[in-house]
Amino acid sequence: MELKKSPKADLESKRNIFVQIGLVVSLGLCLLAFEWTTKVEQASSLGTMAEQVVEDEVIPITRQEEVKPPPPPPPPKVVEVLNIVEDDVEIEDELEIQDTDIDEETAIEVAPVIQEEEEEEEGQVFFIVEDMPEFPGGELALRKFIANAIKYPVIAQENGIQGKVYVNFVVDTDGSVTNARIARGVDQSLDKEALRVVNNLPKWKPGQQRGKPVKVSYTVPINFVLQ
Repeated sequence: MELKKSPKADLESKRNIFVQIGLVVSLGLCLLAFEWTTKVEQASSLGTMAEQVVEDEVIPITRQEEVKPPPPPPPPKVVEVLNIVEDDVEIEDELEIQDTDIDEETAIEVAPVIQEEEEEEEGQVFFIVEDMPEFPGGELALRKFIANAIKYPVIAQENGIQGKVYVNFVVDTDGSVTNARIARGVDQSLDKEALRVVNNLPKWKPGQQRGKPVKVSYTVPINFVLQ
């Protein structure tokens, strides 16, 4: 026996419509729930604000007491001792008063002023004076004399030794060269030759200080160069 159902009673055909209606209704309810507002009842009183009185703090002003220094001690009392002398006693020490009046005839003795002349020590050697000593012909003539007088030591030539030797000496008051010594040397052979040349220098024009010839220290560099 076959079951027969009326097409009008078949709900499967209307299922899609019911689903759509249900979605619309649920969506509407969600929107209504979000848009639902509640009115706040008017409050009769929000409370009272109590005014609190803040008292200003009064800071007492204090002053530091000035410490006064102690008063100075009283000066010592001077006790005056009075010697009572009788009228009959004679005073041995009599006060002599000299006459200070000066007349035209009064002679005044003036002690002579002795000026001590500054004497330079004879052995004093100066380094800088007003007029420095000068070689005859000047600095150029001194260089030419040294260049012509130098004989390069053979030992120094063979060993290739060269350099500048500084010789210090004293120009005496008569212009002669004395006390020659090596201020800064290079080699024993070169130093010896430099001393020989300096000791053979002719007389110089002596240096002068305050118009008087004096001893002056002088330094000459001698350069040894191999060619």
